[in-house]
Amino acid sequence: MAQSATGVSRFKANYAVERKIEPFYKGGKAQLDQTGRHLFCVCGTRVNVLDVASGTVLQSLEQEDQEDITAFDLSPDDEVLVTASRALLLAQWAWREGSITRLWKAIHTAPVATMAFDPTSTLLATGGCDGAVRVWDVVRHYGTHYFRGSSGVVHLVAFHPDPTRLLLFSSAADAAIRMWSLQDRSCLAMLTAHYSAVTSLAFSADGHSMLSSGRDKICIVWDLQSHEATKTVPVFESVETAVLLPEEPAPALGVKNSSLHFLTAGDQGILRVWEAASGQCVYTQPQLPGPGRELTHCSLVHAANLLLSVTADHNLMLYEACSLQLQKQFAGYSEEILDVRFLGPKDSHIVVASNSPCLKVFELQTSACQVLHGHTDIVLALDVFRKGWLFASCAKDQSIRIWRMNKAGQVSCVAQGSGHTHSVGTVCCSRLKESFLVTGSQDCTVKLWPLPEGMLSKSMAPDSDPILLQAQATQRCHDKDINSVAIAPNDKLLATGSQDRTAKLWALPQCQLVGIFSGHRRGLWCVQFSPMDQVLATASADGTIKLWSLQDLSCLKTFEGHDASVLKVAFVSRGTQLLSSGSDGLLKLWTIKNNECVRTLDAHEDKVWGLHCNQIDDHALTGASDSRVILWKDVTEAEQAEEQAKQEEQVVKQQELDNLLHEKRYLRALGLAISLDRPHTVLTVIQAIRRDPEACEKLEGTVLRLRRDQKEALLRFCVMWNTNSRHCHEAQAVLNVLLQHEAPEELLAYEGVRAALEALLPYTERHFQRLSRTLQAATFLDFLWHNMKLSPLPAAPPAV
Repeated sequence: MAQSATGVSRFKANYAVERKIEPFYKGGKAQLDQTGRHLFCVCGTRVNVLDVASGTVLQSLEQEDQEDITAFDLSPDDEVLVTASRALLLAQWAWREGSITRLWKAIHTAPVATMAFDPTSTLLATGGCDGAVRVWDVVRHYGTHYFRGSSGVVHLVAFHPDPTRLLLFSSAADAAIRMWSLQDRSCLAMLTAHYSAVTSLAFSADGHSMLSSGRDKICIVWDLQSHEATKTVPVFESVETAVLLPEEPAPALGVKNSSLHFLTAGDQGILRVWEAASGQCVYTQPQLPGPGRELTHCSLVHAANLLLSVTADHNLMLYEACSLQLQKQFAGYSEEILDVRFLGPKDSHIVVASNSPCLKVFELQTSACQVLHGHTDIVLALDVFRKGWLFASCAKDQSIRIWRMNKAGQVSCVAQGSGHTHSVGTVCCSRLKESFLVTGSQDCTVKLWPLPEGMLSKSMAPDSDPILLQAQATQRCHDKDINSVAIAPNDKLLATGSQDRTAKLWALPQCQLVGIFSGHRRGLWCVQFSPMDQVLATASADGTIKLWSLQDLSCLKTFEGHDASVLKVAFVSRGTQLLSSGSDGLLKLWTIKNNECVRTLDAHEDKVWGLHCNQIDDHALTGASDSRVILWKDVTEAEQAEEQAKQEEQVVKQQELDNLLHEKRYLRALGLAISLDRPHTVLTVIQAIRRDPEACEKLEGTVLRLRRDQKEALLRFCVMWNTNSRHCHEAQAVLNVLLQHEAPEELLAYEGVRAALEALLPYTERHFQRLSRTLQAATFLDFLWHNMKLSPLPAAPPAV
């Protein structure tokens, strides 16, 4: 049996979800409030409100129609949020409470594509896919304007920052910018200089100039008085957003004077600052490697001094506005998750491999994310060295990489190696020391990679080039893909699991074959050594887990319970239990000694590819194809303590009940017995009351003084008692009191009264018939007794 740290053997009985990292942003608009504390972003049918400090979703706002959200906007005063759905409905939210304050039809004949508030937070403009622009008064709740004339989808609307001018700007598929007068209800001007879709509009502080950006790789400065273009700046990339910077020097961004400068975000994936007058680029953000870095959105919050940018990979980055120093990064969407691991000596971080060449490292406390670039194809597997600072990854690009996390939580690549001829699907790190790692590939070989001494030294510069790894040994192990490799706790044995339905045992470091484990009917997904015993666990696509002896290679136990492939297995409770995950989305906890499935955990909706337990064995981590990462906590001790506290409370209450019955304090006794939710105890109290000489009055007085919820519970108990002829008299006595003194409409308002009546009627009729028969028999006996003619007794003979 396993010995815990306290010296007492303990099996795990249950895990509970402690934390979920779920998709909260799947593309589209993202917006910060004016304080920079809340982030609003679209995720399908919902707008999620994220707390920037902790990374938790505070509110998830979904309209009643449950259709996809097509547009939303937060008012400049941060009070009102309006969303538009595909069902052509607009919803006005009190977003802090998560409640809809108003719902109305958009009147557009096609979905709303964009919306914007005016500076006073009273007017809302909506642009539709039907080419119309509508203006709404959100305070007085009516439509004020309806502008037609745009061709195609109106994808951009913006109010002039000066509310006294009453100007509205819009742009549609024809690449023209229309300037509407709310006062005259007409189009004042059409600004035509772009050759493809206009993506953003920004206004200068004095309101005399406007900046427009487009996918035609130019930004244009407009004079709003003459309605002419004063400057065209070629920016050499398709721009998604251009933001005007405050008209003040910012040396860190190359802004040396207070003239007009603007920042662009586009398909090159970098932020650049331009001087409008000269058309020169004065600052370029350092280029970061990796695909999916194209920027799709950018916005500046002056009050909070923050700049938000969004990548095509749904990563959201918050920069300090005056220096573009990265403050925080969030991963909005992770696609299919293939592997997960705890990181750090105290398991403070997790690393996630999703359907992408990038790795994501999350800090559990704040949900801040660091994206690691290096691999050029999808990362398939991960593993961590014993101390938690170093971890390895392998990918479809036929390479492996070793990464190091420093004490600040920053991760960098320190080594890389290649040599396999196909995808590298599995990796395992040495257990005793950080000395080597083993990889398995679709080329049916395993390779052993020793770690060079220089890589382990702390003096290695974080920005130095990764060291090249060389494989020390290569061994062809199986006839089909190798899906899993595992290294024994003593670093002397290696196990491999393959699609060829076998697992094999090898001696390290030469990779000499020791034995073959045969018995599974389908391919193996996972192999794992026990941390305590000479045992190997294998998980297979045949839905079973098997335990094998390392000494004689025999199968010791088979665990059956999963209805589909078992993808991962891990030893917990110091080798006395197993935790497994399957393609049915379930986790199962097994006790090895008796082959029992102790618990089935259901929180994923798809294949659970990733499973890892932390070093102190009180948390588990899972990642699945449903894009969810779930942190599970071992709640066995908490549940046992709770159960013990309940039992102690029951004992105390039972003693109190006995005392109350002895003192004939029936009302308190009955209330206490009902609160214990024990029908038999309540029956005992009713029987005690009925034994009293003044039973009828006492029962009536006690029952009528109960609260309504207590009377409802008593009625439920009566249904149970009434099924037994020995207890039916107590049930009928209670029913008699309720029916005589409670009004019918009050009784009908009781919870579950209809079901109770349906259950009471047949048994009551049966009891009535039984009593009627007994009464008839008793009457007959009485009749016989009175009519019997007994012969007179013979007279005694006279005494002599």
